[in-house]
Amino acid sequence: MPDQPSPAPGRSGPDSCPGAIQVHPARDGGLARVRVPGGVLTGDQWQAVAEASADLGAGGLELTSRGNIQIRGLAAGAEVPLAERLSAAGLLPSVTHDRVRNIVASPLSGRDGRGVLDVRPLVADLDAALCADAALADLPGRFLFGLDDGRGDVAGLGADVGLRGSTVLLAGRDSGLRVRPGDAVAALVAAAHAFLAERDGHWRLSELDDGVARIAARLGAIPPGLPAARPVSWGPIGATPQVDGRVAVAAAPPLGRLSPAQARVLCGAPSVVVTPWRGVVVPDLPDEGFLATLGEAGFATDPDSPWVGVTACVGSPGCARAHADVRADAITHHSGHPSHGLPVHWVGCERACGSPAGEHLRLEATPEGYVTL
Repeated sequence: MPDQPSPAPGRSGPDSCPGAIQVHPARDGGLARVRVPGGVLTGDQWQAVAEASADLGAGGLELTSRGNIQIRGLAAGAEVPLAERLSAAGLLPSVTHDRVRNIVASPLSGRDGRGVLDVRPLVADLDAALCADAALADLPGRFLFGLDDGRGDVAGLGADVGLRGSTVLLAGRDSGLRVRPGDAVAALVAAAHAFLAERDGHWRLSELDDGVARIAARLGAIPPGLPAARPVSWGPIGATPQVDGRVAVAAAPPLGRLSPAQARVLCGAPSVVVTPWRGVVVPDLPDEGFLATLGEAGFATDPDSPWVGVTACVGSPGCARAHADVRADAITHHSGHPSHGLPVHWVGCERACGSPAGEHLRLEATPEGYVTL
């Protein structure tokens, strides 16, 4: 998690994950994280977030590995007008459940003809069910739900509780439980309650000893012991035809960070989907012309771009723990494609905040220079 210390696995303590109301005091000002279930924002919602950052923060936007958005550089007290703006835009439906609305979903679900079900309605239903359940406000801010439409993109992200087609996943593994689409949300909510019953101070389901088996037993299932799904290296990039004749275009801002100008470019989109690979999808377009607009604004729009699959934590001066300005170093020194087909993540210290799921190349800053891990 960016810019705050992470407790050791299995150790209880205060949940310091930032939200839209609980702002983290980073070195460069307040850090707010806007939860975006499924990564989906209307054009008006994207504009509200971009304008809030321009008016109250540093102006740019950061995309996270959970499809959320971060605003940096907030002055003391700015969280109050920020929450008011987000609430007015429909991005803060619950004050009590703000930080537990962590839901990732297949970003092209229901549009490109792949997958076995359209998970978009499930995102909305799951979000509503979370916010309506008072007990689930106690979920850790690190707890993650994942809705994979069957294509296998989100299944490999290691969500605590998830769905791949009809299969309920626990820590990315097959729980042994199969559900119909109409029963999926109830099953995921039940799994979240089971985690709370077994939690004992842990932040993630994967931290529990025999966690998958213990949670599955509470759901009346027996895990088959299959390996977890492998994560995909990066999300969609380029133009994708939709089944309705329209087009979705996908692009990635270098290092997952949008400048104020880049954020404004997307204000002209009908809607925006933030992906768990720190990219964006703009769906439901009449043609692929907007892809060129994104390219002119500095987004990576080609799968062969050297910036696809390259990410970084904030580094210094934004984070007091960082040993280097990793973003500046990445821009100066990175060239070519991700190493051996792997994502590359630049980090300022051993915490490795924002690391992608699965195998990747880490360039970690130390007091003596960078080491490769």
